[in-house]
Amino acid sequence: MSELRTKDEHTEAIRRDRKVAVVVNTRSRRGRRHYFEVIEQIHNLGFEPLAELSVYNPKRLRDLLDTALATEPDLLIVGGGDGTLSSAVHHVAHRDVALGVLPLGTTNNFARSLGLPLDLAGAIGVFATGKVADIDLGMADDQPFANLASFGVSVEVAGKVKPWLKRIVGRPAYPLTALTILPGHTPFRAYITVEGQRHELLTHQLNIANGRFHGGWQVARDISIDNGMLVAYQLGSGKKLRLLGETLIRATTGRWRSLAGGPFVVGREMLLETEPPMAADVDGEVRLRTPIRLRVVPNGVRVMVPDSFEDR
Repeated sequence: MSELRTKDEHTEAIRRDRKVAVVVNTRSRRGRRHYFEVIEQIHNLGFEPLAELSVYNPKRLRDLLDTALATEPDLLIVGGGDGTLSSAVHHVAHRDVALGVLPLGTTNNFARSLGLPLDLAGAIGVFATGKVADIDLGMADDQPFANLASFGVSVEVAGKVKPWLKRIVGRPAYPLTALTILPGHTPFRAYITVEGQRHELLTHQLNIANGRFHGGWQVARDISIDNGMLVAYQLGSGKKLRLLGETLIRATTGRWRSLAGGPFVVGREMLLETEPPMAADVDGEVRLRTPIRLRVVPNGVRVMVPDSFEDR
């Protein structure tokens, strides 16, 4: 891990030296359409990027992020959806470089958790007027994640949601796809151990969040991506009708909930076991299976955020 400047020094360096590199996933929902607009607006702010890279083949994303970082920017600007930004988080974790986020995906959970504007001009403006903050990094076994590890229906949804549906309706594509899967889905039993206390639940869907948003909607008002805590919560219960109702509510209203009033388990470290063993969707990648140990690394990633962001 390289020696880190203070956040104020890092912010000043970005504003003074304008050393940035840009990587845009042009396979994302809006990346291909807006790539040249993004580059033009970044130049208009007085930045002269050390690298300007577009990613059409997702298999090349990590190599191109390495190429961009090799130019030694103070700010790595990355455009794409949550999967792209999760890969970028892995690359900048514990390094003396800040991540600049361009929300070009369908749900943009990570950008929402940072309080970023979702319009391009607003998000790009943050690079010139914002500040460097450090946020928490989630770990699922040895796999870092920025936003969410999920289990159950959502793993099937991620594999079955249609790209054309995401393009047409945006973030409701996920709960709408879930409604087609639920009738044949079998609930599972989960055991979450936190600080020696074991919690048991029967559900169709379990999420463990580092960020504040899921599916483009706020999970709860008092969740933060910068509070040193993970939050585990279920959608609905083991009863399909309850989960159908919860999914419909989220698809239509994005209802707010509070940690004090919902079925939440909060902790810095969690052991998750399930019956039967299950695949985990970790920021869009399905590579792990339960049992899984999850933990939070406080202040593991530097990001560029609006001045209004509460940096703890």
